[in-house]
Amino acid sequence: MILGIDEVGRGPWAGPLVVGAVVLGGAKIDGLTDSKKLTKKRREQLYDEIYDKAAGVGIGWVEATEIDEIGLSEALKLATKRAVKAVNASFHEVIIDGTVNFLTGTPLEKYVSTMKKADLLVPSVSAASIVAKVARDRFMAEQDTVYPGYGFRSHVGYGTAAHAAAIQKLGLTPLHRLSFAPMQKYSDTFNAGPVASSAPKNFSSSLKKFLGAAPRSATRKLSSEVSGSRHPDEHITTREIGNTSEGVAAQELKRRGHTILARNWKTKYCEIDIISQQGGALYFTEVKHRKNAKAGDGIEAITAKKLRQMKFATKLFVANNKLENVDLMLVAISTSGDEPQMQSYIEIRD
Repeated sequence: MILGIDEVGRGPWAGPLVVGAVVLGGAKIDGLTDSKKLTKKRREQLYDEIYDKAAGVGIGWVEATEIDEIGLSEALKLATKRAVKAVNASFHEVIIDGTVNFLTGTPLEKYVSTMKKADLLVPSVSAASIVAKVARDRFMAEQDTVYPGYGFRSHVGYGTAAHAAAIQKLGLTPLHRLSFAPMQKYSDTFNAGPVASSAPKNFSSSLKKFLGAAPRSATRKLSSEVSGSRHPDEHITTREIGNTSEGVAAQELKRRGHTILARNWKTKYCEIDIISQQGGALYFTEVKHRKNAKAGDGIEAITAKKLRQMKFATKLFVANNKLENVDLMLVAISTSGDEPQMQSYIEIRD
């Protein structure tokens, strides 16, 4: 039996790269062909039929942030491996559409054949192209409600004039691939301060100038931050606790020799609690607070999703300020208590 593999989403400005993998087995499905030659309605019909009748179907996803981290070539290999792993069926041959064996270096390498136009000629590869296309299109349609105004349902992340106009008006989103050249010219559409022409040697003082003054709400000193005490009749708001917690974190960073460059750096879709500098490195800190230590360490809130968001915000800051040859570090600080106290500090490494 043949395992057919095809990908979709190699060239869009936004959204995931998706690889489909299908073993049809003895399933007979009429109308299988390259997904691009089918109407949306017909693709949807065949998608359901493939899932109903095929011996095995797998889909591999690689998010935009992962593409930025490892590059498109490695992302194609990773998505292919994920798709194959998801297939719960036996096969004796693998056919990949195109000319590149994305399973090179794996135990399956010797079973792979690459073939141009395989999505037209090999039914299992046609099926793979269909499931990958429909799955990705459905995902991008859902993003229309998450990020309204971009038109993701219609252009599904590809570089259209409407997409470019939306970016000019609204800025980039976490779905956008910052490593793609077309995105770099749009990185200054965020309201994050003027953009530097390069990373100067004295980037500490320069970044302060780029960033401007931090918001008043972020820099004002609370009584508890200064004295560690509060009048019993004073009401502590959630915002004040958050500001105080960040103040405690900032003091910890200063104790460690950091210079605080900004607090609450924000764009439309992401933010960084504290940006600091120590030596030749920039540190991007996420601050988490728990009411009491019994509730667990705030560091536990740094989930895989949160880590991806932190990495996205960091890359966006760097791209926005056109910084080069600067060491970057992610930090998580947790505090606890009604009057926030330092709990833990970790540097996050891949």
